[in-house]
Amino acid sequence: MTLLSQAAWLAIKAYIGESASKGWLFPGQQAGKPLTEQSAQKVFEQALARSGVNNTVGIHSLRHFFATHLLESGADSRYIQELLGHASSHTTERYTHVSLRNIQQIESLLDRLMRQEIEKKVELDGKGRIVE
Repeated sequence: MTLLSQAAWLAIKAYIGESASKGWLFPGQQAGKPLTEQSAQKVFEQALARSGVNNTVGIHSLRHFFATHLLESGADSRYIQELLGHASSHTTERYTHVSLRNIQQIESLLDRLMRQEIEKKVELDGKGRIVE
C-alpha cells in the first residue's frame, strides 16, 4: 500500500480510458504479461537521461526519495515504515539521517504559539529568526 495523489489518479484514469490494452496497468511486451523489472528500469533510465539529471541512480532511488520527502514533510516515521512495508523500524531509520540537515529550520513550539506576540515586538527575517 502507498499514497497515490489525486493528480496521478486522474492521469491513470485517462491512461486506462485511452489504452486498448486490458489487464495490466503497465503491460509488458508479451501479451497478458506485466512490464518487467528490467523494462521499468530502462524506462526510468531514459526518463533520467531526458531530464538532464546526471546522477547515477536506479529506480529504487524513487522509493528512497519518497520516504525522505515524507520524513522531511513531517510524516511520522511509523507511518513511513508502514507505507514502505518495513517489518522493523530500524530499516526505516536509515532515512532519518537525511532530515537532520533541516534541523535548523525546526521552530520552537513556544515561538509558534507566541508568533503574533513576537512579531509585534521584534523584527524577523524571512526565515522567522530575530534580526539583531
